[in-house]
Amino acid sequence: MIALDTNVLVRYLVDDDPQQAEAARALLTDLTPERPGFVCREVAVELAWVLDRAYGFSRDQIATVFEELVATAELRFEEADDVVRAALRYRQGGAGFSDQMILAAARRSGAEVLYTFDRQTAQLEDAALLGKAGP
Repeated sequence: MIALDTNVLVRYLVDDDPQQAEAARALLTDLTPERPGFVCREVAVELAWVLDRAYGFSRDQIATVFEELVATAELRFEEADDVVRAALRYRQGGAGFSDQMILAAARRSGAEVLYTFDRQTAQLEDAALLGKAGP
């Protein structure tokens, strides 16, 4: 297994730098289910941010990218179920992809609630807005 950085996936997806895109395509083409590329949670979060902020992808486009990448036998996503769930919820609006991943990690750890000052995140199930007086 090899690990992939965000910029490799970005070049592969957007083809904005011809030389780097070609190198990314060659690397990903050489992956196999027996020798997959590993994508950690941090790369998934950063990828969503870059596609949104730097390239103007819609929520639907970003969710689709994750659905397709996670379904690829040559890639292994850390906490793939969280990534798929976060992409689905992100597509529906509201809290950002990173907030969805944070909530997924909180749930997986057994936390009862995720406290936040972010009003959109606080609207998610198992999240709550932290007020001035506390919980």
